[in-house]
Amino acid sequence: MPSSRRPTYAPPKRNSRPAPRPGDSGPEEVPGGAGGDVITASRSIPDQATQKPAQKPAQEQKPAGATVLAFPEPKGRRRRKKVLLAVGTVIALVAALLAAAIYSPVLALKTVSVSGTRLVTPEQVQAALEPLRGKPLPQISDDDVRGLLGSLIQVKSVSVEARPPSTLAVAVHERVPVALVKQGEQYQLVDVDGVRLGTTDDPASASLPVIDGGAGAIGQDLFRATAAVLGALPADVLAKLSNASAQSVDAVELKLVDGQTIVWGNASEKELKAKVLAALLKAPADPKNPVKVYDVSVPRHPVTR
Repeated sequence: MPSSRRPTYAPPKRNSRPAPRPGDSGPEEVPGGAGGDVITASRSIPDQATQKPAQKPAQEQKPAGATVLAFPEPKGRRRRKKVLLAVGTVIALVAALLAAAIYSPVLALKTVSVSGTRLVTPEQVQAALEPLRGKPLPQISDDDVRGLLGSLIQVKSVSVEARPPSTLAVAVHERVPVALVKQGEQYQLVDVDGVRLGTTDDPASASLPVIDGGAGAIGQDLFRATAAVLGALPADVLAKLSNASAQSVDAVELKLVDGQTIVWGNASEKELKAKVLAALLKAPADPKNPVKVYDVSVPRHPVTR
């Protein structure tokens, strides 16, 4: 039968007791005991202020003496970075130069050079462009110049060129007068569109054909048909004309200064008719059979009589 006695712990000798560890309070003596039949031990709880902080997880700790390897950046990536840096620098410099050019007072307009004028004077063009003076050349557009010259009806179009540091060259393309319209004692110069470009008291000074009464007398359609014919003629032929008339839009006639008549017809194929007429006028004249009428109404089969 097993024994009911609990095993006992034999105490060590006093002279062989182990030294107390730091933080232990040492063995406590049992009250009423003299020598130590039973040994009990207690564990002191360290103060949290002196307790060491908990260690980091193993994956966050770097072993002592560990070396971190730095892999070099690929050459392609470094090259791309250099290229992007260079491009960005160039763009910034160009933007700075453009801003300086656009707003710099060094390029302010001081002089307007005018060419191609006959009906208007260069001084008139310069006076019309006076609001642009002092404005930087890069800020002056063709539309700005056209808008300011719109009051000069003789100007049909312009070509503008900036000549740094301070000159603007304006080439004027004027409307071409093709006829004189008699209005009372004066004669008005008109172009192919019927725009009145000026007046004169002496029709011989203009060397242009005269349209008696003009658009108001012969009607807008007839006037436009006549003006379109005159606008197609070469300058040397136009200078030989005395007057122009039209019974209808299909029956335009011209008179030369020597009394010869040109039957033109309508305004169709006007370029071909002009070439044929110029060739007929250059043909040697026959004193025995002088030409009185040049009929180019059918330009591929012209007739003289």
